[in-house]
Amino acid sequence: MNPAWIESATSWISANPVAAGALIFMVAFCDALVVAGIVVPALPLLFAVGALVGLGHIDGPYALACAALGAFAGDSLSYWIGYRWGPQLRQRWPFARYPQWLDRGESLFRRHGIKSIFIARFVGAVRPFVPAIAGMLRMPLRRYAVPSLVACVAWAALFLAPGWVLGASYEAVASVADRLALALGAMAVAVALVWAGVLYTWRWFAEHADALLARALRWTRMHPRLGRYAGALIDPNRPESASLAMLAACLLAISWIWFTLLAMLLASGGPLALDHQLHELMWTLRNPLADRLMAGLASLGDAQVLGAAAAVALAYLLWRRRWMAAAHWLAALVFGLVLTALLEAVIVMPRPPTAPAGFGFPSVAVTMTTIVFGFFAVLIARELPGRKRVWPYLLAGVVTTVIAFARLYLGAHWTSDLVGGTLFGLAWVLVLGIAYRSHVARSFWMRPLAILFYGTFALAAAWHAPRAADTLLAKFSVAPPTDVIATVDWWQQDWSTLPARRNEGDERLRWPLDVQVAGPLEPLRQALQSAGWRVQPQADWVATLALLDDDTPEYAQVVLPATLDAHAEALLMLRDGARPGEQYALRLWPAPVALADGTALWLGTTQTLQVSKPLGAAVLWRPVPHDGEAHDAVQSATTGFDTIEMPHPHGGVRVLRLRTADWR
Repeated sequence: MNPAWIESATSWISANPVAAGALIFMVAFCDALVVAGIVVPALPLLFAVGALVGLGHIDGPYALACAALGAFAGDSLSYWIGYRWGPQLRQRWPFARYPQWLDRGESLFRRHGIKSIFIARFVGAVRPFVPAIAGMLRMPLRRYAVPSLVACVAWAALFLAPGWVLGASYEAVASVADRLALALGAMAVAVALVWAGVLYTWRWFAEHADALLARALRWTRMHPRLGRYAGALIDPNRPESASLAMLAACLLAISWIWFTLLAMLLASGGPLALDHQLHELMWTLRNPLADRLMAGLASLGDAQVLGAAAAVALAYLLWRRRWMAAAHWLAALVFGLVLTALLEAVIVMPRPPTAPAGFGFPSVAVTMTTIVFGFFAVLIARELPGRKRVWPYLLAGVVTTVIAFARLYLGAHWTSDLVGGTLFGLAWVLVLGIAYRSHVARSFWMRPLAILFYGTFALAAAWHAPRAADTLLAKFSVAPPTDVIATVDWWQQDWSTLPARRNEGDERLRWPLDVQVAGPLEPLRQALQSAGWRVQPQADWVATLALLDDDTPEYAQVVLPATLDAHAEALLMLRDGARPGEQYALRLWPAPVALADGTALWLGTTQTLQVSKPLGAAVLWRPVPHDGEAHDAVQSATTGFDTIEMPHPHGGVRVLRLRTADWR
């Protein structure tokens, strides 16, 4: 599943290693340069470079040297700028307008001295400014250069390492669990984007709250009739006015986005093109290991989990006699649920083809998760000191994103259902947040409440998710095939119309489908077991994590599952191979067509697996290019069945057809 642009980029990098090093140098240089380092996204870029190193497209020591030298050059130039201009740098743009940039770096430098050079290299907010501060304060160059160089080398190694490890292990993991890796990677990317969005939005509003408040005050003076209503919220003598202005600005923006989305959906009469594209993409990522994990994560939005945490929080507020907070908390839950159910009943949208009844627009689970975690963040955030106030909002964003992604993966909702539910939940949270903050100025100790709420959610999730996963997953099982062929026609000629290879974008994963079976699988299993084959049950997460255990023998480690058209394997059988560290495998899945007489039809692949230990940290059984040895082993063990073997007209792979119903 490698997009064409990725293949082009990796080909260019492989063909131009020197130019690639220059690019790495410039990324690190710009990240370290004063002011420019604020906008250069060095972390994701160096992560991608590390992945290319692990995949073998870039030489590792060369990439490390380029990144370290680029960072050192950027730090040195920043040091020279500070040394050249000295204290006058504060009067020059953009520091005259944003003095806090230098203030943070100077505060760190004065607290930690020379150690701040090393500390700042790993703290993005002050990394571009501490070298300039060192120059402004006339730190001797010899004293500055050595710790700066050491810090740059350590920084380059640390920032390249995650991608390097991922790239080195991806080839091994993708060859046996490509869809699992892609599903988990996609969820990690979604969480990272939301995390960054919440963090930087909060920081922007925190830095511009006073300016927003001043503009709002000017507006109220220019519009006295309307301004008297807004003036109650933005009284400059009230400490809550800045946060109320921030909440009001967010409410206006989110409301505009939500109504725009709703108008687009109503105008199109159904899901958007993006909804269909993401639904099909998620369908291609289905994997047995990811399926149960995502079902468990999707169940975190159930009433058993959210309700337990919300009830404990309400009980604590009532016990502490915080009547106003309890009333707003109850209003957030009750009216949020009622309004969401009303919207779902009024706005009729076609469901995804994989979704049963009860999954509509907006998503109730995602909306209520947004409301519960979002309003709880409003309750406790102002009681936290300084920058820690963002953490409840970050947790709300992460939990909501995980639940939304899991439901999107299962096909329970369109993307617009999830986005619409999140936006509606945010709007309701902001309305109540403004009402609560404008009426309640009294603070109280929130730590016990936070421990109770988050702890109850974690315990309820740990208890409920394993029990609900299978039930929820059963609602989104793959639909039976609609194409039907006669059994005799399949046996004689229509077998050649079935796929010859697994449908994957990556050529290495297009395993030949060289076995077709009609009838029950139990007779086949018995025959293969008599010939020395063994059945491996579907690997779960416990068995998968056991791959990291070096003490477990190689042949006792599980073979990771694979899918065909989102179907999990119906049967996986293994047998020791002809050489050490090798074994044969037979994988069987439901066929994409059905036989007219109701006989079950299966497609399968035979593989030779070799043991692999990526980075020496795990044991993986990787399929090698098709050599026919496993196919011959299966054929010799099934001589008691009615069989025919012929080359497939598409590709010439030998296909073994057998009927277990006629087994003698």
